[in-house]
Amino acid sequence: MSTKDIANKLVEYCRTGQWERAQTELYAPNCVSIEPAGGPWPVKAEGMEAITAKAKQFDEMVEEMYGIEVSDPLVFGNHFSCGMTMDVTYRGAPRNKSEEICVYEVADGKIVKEQFFYPLPPAE
Repeated sequence: MSTKDIANKLVEYCRTGQWERAQTELYAPNCVSIEPAGGPWPVKAEGMEAITAKAKQFDEMVEEMYGIEVSDPLVFGNHFSCGMTMDVTYRGAPRNKSEEICVYEVADGKIVKEQFFYPLPPAE
């Protein structure tokens, strides 16, 4: 699959909440996931086992998901990005809309790196 094909498929899966299917079909076994420092996730997760564990942690944090919007992907070379807005209530927190930019790198027909950019709450 081309980078554009993978981008379109990932966006389709994200829009319909098929996270596990996206990871199973589109990610390389040695994929790397990068999060902003200071958030609830490890800054770097390497390999599908670590990425799957991070997804499970996310699922456990969500009390209720009201909706998700994912922009069309912007593809350039072997990279693509999309914007994502989630209307969500996390356990022990008020309902909010979280927004992030997601950037992906593709090699040999698979996603090999994902990186997320979003605002973090101010440090207490």
